[in-house]
Amino acid sequence: MKIHLSSVFVDDQEKALRFYTDVLGFVKKHDVPLGGEDRWLTVVSPEDPEGTELLLEPSGHPAVQPYKTALVEDGIPVTSFAVDDVQAEYDRLRALGVVFTQEPLAMGPVTTAVLDDTCGNLIQIVHSE
Repeated sequence: MKIHLSSVFVDDQEKALRFYTDVLGFVKKHDVPLGGEDRWLTVVSPEDPEGTELLLEPSGHPAVQPYKTALVEDGIPVTSFAVDDVQAEYDRLRALGVVFTQEPLAMGPVTTAVLDDTCGNLIQIVHSE
């Protein structure tokens, strides 16, 4: 068994697509209209285009906003992305205007940082030695 799809609830799918592709560097995999404004919209890592897809899921369900708000208020990332070098990625993303709620922090063999995805979520980037 392996993870095929994971999702992150976003306030605006178009804005999320721009952030996750233009800023974070993912590539669009699927973009299927679902009627109305919602789409089946996924992105993947350019390093593994057939790997795990991230669904940029509309946050219209009534339970989503309280969930997202509680996580952000408590500083809890909704998901985590692996990077080769947290400090280098932090520097690159800061130069693009990304807001971080946690600067790079080394904790033994793991270094993390937490960013705001502009769509209502905190995202952790991580590197393990």
